[in-house]
Amino acid sequence: MYAHHLELIEEARRIAPKNIKVEFSGEVIIMQASPSGIHQRNLALVQRQFEAHAPQGYLLSGNSDLSSPAVGILRNPDLTYLPEDAMATTESSIPADLALIAVEIVSPSNPENDWTGKVRDYPLMGIPAYLIVDPGRKSVTLLSEPENGRYRAREDADFGETIHIPAPFSFVLDTSGLLPY
Repeated sequence: MYAHHLELIEEARRIAPKNIKVEFSGEVIIMQASPSGIHQRNLALVQRQFEAHAPQGYLLSGNSDLSSPAVGILRNPDLTYLPEDAMATTESSIPADLALIAVEIVSPSNPENDWTGKVRDYPLMGIPAYLIVDPGRKSVTLLSEPENGRYRAREDADFGETIHIPAPFSFVLDTSGLLPY
């Protein structure tokens, strides 16, 4: 069944305009337009802070397909960190359980994808932490400690406050430069 879904995703990518991002969750293919300048700016500010604390042997990856064939999910976070060795492949997707974190800047056109679908999918995929930056709500939320298909820990901050990013990054994320939509 998962192979058929991958074929559908490839077909969706083939017919979609180049600025469309394609993901798969459950029985749904999700297609979104390229992000705005504010989205990209906020992502760059968050990325810069993560880069200063990235663990040895891991590389930043933006818009990589993370797959979990066991649960039939393929997601494409705005930012993640993956082992260097896992990225030495010609394959288009990487096992999701190798990711250290998924970071998403919430899209104003489809916030349910980040707040509902990915909150459901990322712990099922074995991703240990999920950082949600929501310019519409002017907030940042860190979900962590996945157990039994959900995240057990949650920390929230408003733009302008800080939020602790756990090991292996172990730093305090400054949100003061983030812009709202």
